[in-house]
Amino acid sequence: MADEGDEHDERAAFLREARDNTPFARTKTTRTPSPHAGHRERLRARFAKAGADALADYELLELLLYRSIPRRDTKPIAKALIARFGSFGAVLGADPARIAEVPGMGESSALDLKIVAASARMMVRQGIDDRQVLNSWSAVIDYCTAAMAHESREQFRVLYLDKKNGLIADEVQQTGTVDHTPVYPREVLRRAVELHATAIILVHNHPSGDPTPSRADIQMTRKIVEALEPLDIVVHDHVIIGKSGHASLKGLGLV
Repeated sequence: MADEGDEHDERAAFLREARDNTPFARTKTTRTPSPHAGHRERLRARFAKAGADALADYELLELLLYRSIPRRDTKPIAKALIARFGSFGAVLGADPARIAEVPGMGESSALDLKIVAASARMMVRQGIDDRQVLNSWSAVIDYCTAAMAHESREQFRVLYLDKKNGLIADEVQQTGTVDHTPVYPREVLRRAVELHATAIILVHNHPSGDPTPSRADIQMTRKIVEALEPLDIVVHDHVIIGKSGHASLKGLGLV
């Protein structure tokens, strides 16, 4: 008579064999190739050979979406995103809740696009970290454009600088509506004192796309200059970022 341990082992072996031979067990590790694999590989090959310039905006977006939505044809989704938001950059800058509303997208894939956008901003930001900001002006403009040009609401940003014009902090101080951001000179002053800044650069965006300064922009800049002047804190410039470019109030003789 078999002992109890042998009987247990035989029973366990039988159960494993039965389980491993079920239709589910036989098919669960079998992967059917995506019907879109050929198109995807051709796109990847074009990108590998010639870079992003060889692709249309929607095709580059397709490549990004492949990782988030592996079993779908992402071409119509990419085209729908660009049709809704207007450009590749505007898609990455859009609110994730609005991105998720596009058919074929969702919260997870929208978040993936925002991670890509944040990575791009971080890469551009390296151009102004640990350097004299005024000697890296094109890098400042590139960074602010990447961070703000496609925002759907106005943001008011302040770059706080030390006595060597190195960047101490980059902070979004206020976020407003599509055409207005409340700005409080005393808050700019308070933060500059806290950080021991000796100079600042003001930056805000125009979601309309046109960077032309408004009368309110000019008046607000002058109020901040007047508030900081008694403490010898210099306002180097106020830059307005738009989708079509940027405007410098200093360059226009308004600071």
